[in-house]
Amino acid sequence: MGMRFSVLASGSTGNAVYVETDAHSFLVDAGLSGKQMEALFAKIDRNPGDLSGLLVTHEHSDHIKGIGVLARKYKLPVYANKKTWDAMNGLIGEIPTEQKFTFDMETVKSFGSLDIESFGVSHDAAEPMFYVFHHEGKKLVLITDTGYVSDRMKGTIANANMFVFESNHDVQMLRMGRYPWNIKRRILSDVGHVSNEDAAIAMSEVIGDQTKRIYLAHLSQDNNMKDLAKMSVTQTLKEQGIIVGEEVELHHTDPKIPTALTAV
Repeated sequence: MGMRFSVLASGSTGNAVYVETDAHSFLVDAGLSGKQMEALFAKIDRNPGDLSGLLVTHEHSDHIKGIGVLARKYKLPVYANKKTWDAMNGLIGEIPTEQKFTFDMETVKSFGSLDIESFGVSHDAAEPMFYVFHHEGKKLVLITDTGYVSDRMKGTIANANMFVFESNHDVQMLRMGRYPWNIKRRILSDVGHVSNEDAAIAMSEVIGDQTKRIYLAHLSQDNNMKDLAKMSVTQTLKEQGIIVGEEVELHHTDPKIPTALTAV
């Protein structure tokens, strides 16, 4: 069956992505409560106790809320870089030393035939990083929580079979919305989140012959809508010469409903 994944939850209220092969399974972030995480696992007919480990991207609460609970309850290894470990101190409770592992940025860890590659993003956290999963010639990229997509990032993530790609906000909705200006400025900055249009431009530069699906992720509940994000990305990709539905499929993610467990 190769590699499979489900975006368990994605959005301002909590983020988590499940990735498995026949031999290993990992959860990237656990941004909801332990109970909510268990309920999401049940919806895809999986058990968090079977996980090989938890991978942390950065210390913001919508990514780590359930990390400590799951790690302690199921005695799971937790992987994060040193600066993120330091930043999580006091936020996730005590994790036994034997369950704490360092996963440095711009490195690869191998678990049997599964290689997990970390890469840095531009976000207002201690040392934020996301992951590329490589298995049997297939490539799955997770990239959210970045203010822009650099050439270095593009080189790492290019030509994945599937992407979970941030499409956080519509710029006009954000500018006209209820957020105070300092929050708007943070979101629009180079260490904030990418807009629908900027995400699509970056996508157009990394979509390759292997690319089949892109899941639009981390949508703002206040400054975006699923249909608007899909329409904006579709239109911008068309302007860049990529036709959605022919060359690549776009899929939604949801804050509360997992995507179907899908083969990469």
